[in-house]
Amino acid sequence: MKIGIFDSGIGGLTVLAELIKKYPNNKYYYFGDNINAPYGTKSKEELLKLSNKIINFLNKKDVDLIIVACGTISSNVFDKLPKDTKIYDVISPTIDYINNSNYENIGLIGTNMTIKSKTFEKRINKKIIARSCNDFVPYIENEQSLTDIIPKYMNIFKDKVDVLILGCTHYPIIEKELNDYLDSKIPLINMGTILADSLKLGNKEKQIRLYFSKVNHTLISNIDKIIKEKYYLEEVVLED
Repeated sequence: MKIGIFDSGIGGLTVLAELIKKYPNNKYYYFGDNINAPYGTKSKEELLKLSNKIINFLNKKDVDLIIVACGTISSNVFDKLPKDTKIYDVISPTIDYINNSNYENIGLIGTNMTIKSKTFEKRINKKIIARSCNDFVPYIENEQSLTDIIPKYMNIFKDKVDVLILGCTHYPIIEKELNDYLDSKIPLINMGTILADSLKLGNKEKQIRLYFSKVNHTLISNIDKIIKEKYYLEEVVLED
């Protein structure tokens, strides 16, 4: 099976890693639009335009399905994306999981656009404390330390929530730092893990092809930390 996946940068690789773990023998085609990252500061019109270009690129690879591994796009413009190919968003499985769980007080962190959309609040019938963490993505993409900025975002969750949803696929990359600050007392929900568990994918032949709009040494370093498999990497500038 050919599976297309995309995100604004390296965040969606956390979703890809979970898919590879559960369904290793597939052909994966990933596009990371890191030249336009972060998506969390863009308008819905910009998000839709960028998404359509990437979906067009992945469809040219004859993928069987596409996974939007981006919380910002999933919560803001998913319903407007072309559905010529079967397409999945990254947040719906997590929403279903939370609604069917025993958790009552839910913490949520995401980009400004994700939090502003209130998609989680509209679809989860439980108390939610949400916080926009727009600084996280550029820090993660550039391998900068978040030690000094994590407390100002995370302090509202201590002793107030039963679980914390990582509403941006970049955030599992800093799971250790978040756990350290929260003393590992609050379970962290990786949307990629929940998504992988919700899908039923065939297994035939393994191949991992990664496309990014900008390739540099920092990107390669980040990829190697997340994807523990042999991969093909290419820089691609998408056409309008």
